[in-house]
Amino acid sequence: MPAPVPEHPQPPSRQPRLLALARALWPAPQPINRREKLRASLGAALGVLLVALLAASWVEGGLAHEHSLLALALVAPLGASAVLVFAVPSSPLAQPWSVVGGNTLSALVGIACVKWVPDASLAAGLAVGLAIAVMLALRCLHPPGGASALLMVLTGCDRFMFAVTPVLLDSLLLVAAGLLYNNLTRRPWPHLHRAAPPAPAAGEGGTRLQRSDLDAVLARHNEVLDISRDDLEALLEEVEALAYQRTMGKVRCADVMSANPVAARVEMPLRDAWALMRKHRIKALPVVDGRQHLLGIVTVADFMRQIDLDVHEGMAWRLRSLVRPKPAHARTVGQIMTRTVRVASHDRLLIDLVPVFSENGHRHIPIIDEGQRLVGIITQSDLIRALYQAVRA
Repeated sequence: MPAPVPEHPQPPSRQPRLLALARALWPAPQPINRREKLRASLGAALGVLLVALLAASWVEGGLAHEHSLLALALVAPLGASAVLVFAVPSSPLAQPWSVVGGNTLSALVGIACVKWVPDASLAAGLAVGLAIAVMLALRCLHPPGGASALLMVLTGCDRFMFAVTPVLLDSLLLVAAGLLYNNLTRRPWPHLHRAAPPAPAAGEGGTRLQRSDLDAVLARHNEVLDISRDDLEALLEEVEALAYQRTMGKVRCADVMSANPVAARVEMPLRDAWALMRKHRIKALPVVDGRQHLLGIVTVADFMRQIDLDVHEGMAWRLRSLVRPKPAHARTVGQIMTRTVRVASHDRLLIDLVPVFSENGHRHIPIIDEGQRLVGIITQSDLIRALYQAVRA
């Protein structure tokens, strides 16, 4: 019997790898909706149209219906400037000074290279490189500025006035159109630089995002980002808030509260209420009626208010006399309890209680159900424990 011929494995197909490479090279979709895409496109069209009409009227004394006439009033890099001003108005590269200073100063650099550098290739390289250096030095980095400098070399322009008319004129008109259109379409422009808040004292701030931390990371990154520090900080704060909301947004009071809390009745003697608080090591007793409806709350502070804290001598004796049994004049919980009590429903989000504890000075929040019956209590310790667990999650 002849030996079987071994099968040679087929080489893996390259098609899946090529498709994966093609998908990797294809840019990710822009995180904007159709309305924003239409707003940016329409704004750029109207902006360039406005510049063309007004610049031609200024330079030519009327409308420029022919391409050759329009070329005298409009410079090509303005199209790239329009993309930035109307499509990415929040970019630091698209702010008014970047548009005006970047285009105009780069044009001046390009004209200087034409006049004083005889070799055209060398002039082209120097024009773009020096234009970037000038824009960085004067805080007006604007990508179309490099095109403005190169355009001067390609056209052999050696007149410095060309940087004023039409380059400066076009840039100013485009900025005016951007100010009008962006703000009318609810895209505040320009983006004003916010003053840095005072640095937190040592030990303050916790794990929250600090501006100094962001500055340190940006300095370590050491690269120009197409987003301002203020916008980046705002985005990070929103992401942090959403992440916190995701962890704490689903936690309700019923998940954290101490269920079936120890409670008192209005007729309970103070001696019994004090003993109950010491036995369970608690600092507050909700006061309820026979149907578990909340009537008030008695706390250690309520006991302390019954004695004269300004006189320190004999304070322990006065506290003992307050809770000592007095059959003839027995004082009750109902006489000293706080009747106005801040409560929360058992299905309320726990995160809603943070300002109640932190700003209003509350230490204990009784929890009630749909029938207004006492079902639990949340203390500051319960809240802190829940927040800690959410941070660790």
